[in-house]
Amino acid sequence: MFKLLLAIFAAWPVMAQTAPCTPTVAGTLEITAFTGKIFNNARNLRVWLPPGYADPVNVATRYPVLYMLDGQNLFDACTGFGHHEWQIDETISRLIAEGALAPLIVVGIDNAGSRRAFEYLPYKDTVSDPRSNEPDGKRFPDFMATEVIPFIAGRYRVSSGPQAIGGSSYGAIAALYSALTRPDLFNAAIIESPSLQVGNGQLLRDTDHLFRGPARIFVGVGDSEFSNDSDNLGFVRAVRSLEANLKATALRPPQVLTVIQPGGRHNEGAWASRFAQAIQFLFPRQ
Repeated sequence: MFKLLLAIFAAWPVMAQTAPCTPTVAGTLEITAFTGKIFNNARNLRVWLPPGYADPVNVATRYPVLYMLDGQNLFDACTGFGHHEWQIDETISRLIAEGALAPLIVVGIDNAGSRRAFEYLPYKDTVSDPRSNEPDGKRFPDFMATEVIPFIAGRYRVSSGPQAIGGSSYGAIAALYSALTRPDLFNAAIIESPSLQVGNGQLLRDTDHLFRGPARIFVGVGDSEFSNDSDNLGFVRAVRSLEANLKATALRPPQVLTVIQPGGRHNEGAWASRFAQAIQFLFPRQ
């Protein structure tokens, strides 16, 4: 089990591309090089703009933002892990065209490759890797608050106030930790296949007797994420525990939608298949 979990959770840097690839981006995606001081490195920010953003008639319009981690995997199969992507651009474009979703901006924040776990995890993952080093993910909310969010707000017409954040696997842990510690910044979250084993379940203890959190949280998980049935049962059970803790929040408990997908695996295909439901739950059409 340990080797399997370690392979899935820890060795997540974007797969090297060796063959020519045709980009699959739908709509306007602006890729900007970004250098941060907190983690002292550079990465790309991938900013997807909704249809009509550049139209003169919308020059005064400001848009809500969804910040998503593992930005390489969101919009383009050419940069996605194993040539797979979340298809966020196609899904949101379709929902906007159908009138099921109001226009919004999505900011994909690239992971740091081999330093992904170091930046994302607030606690060591000793379940998957007993020899893991101490990570630095407790600074990830500050990275968002003082570097990424101001950078985006200075360049794009974003709404004021709290926004949404999301991620999968280790990225889901960084998103959840950020939403829990900074509900003033994030009022909604997409938590996909969260690696709740980190800190030997510390985030479950952190959410027990939680006082305040974001207003809306989507939690998705498959019942077949791993090859071992006992691992799958434990993974789903941990998600159910998280759901119960979130719903018991003392001050204005969040609306929580938990989806247990039959046959769902731990991959971009599963997360893509649940994204339409997740984004409509976070941003219900008024």
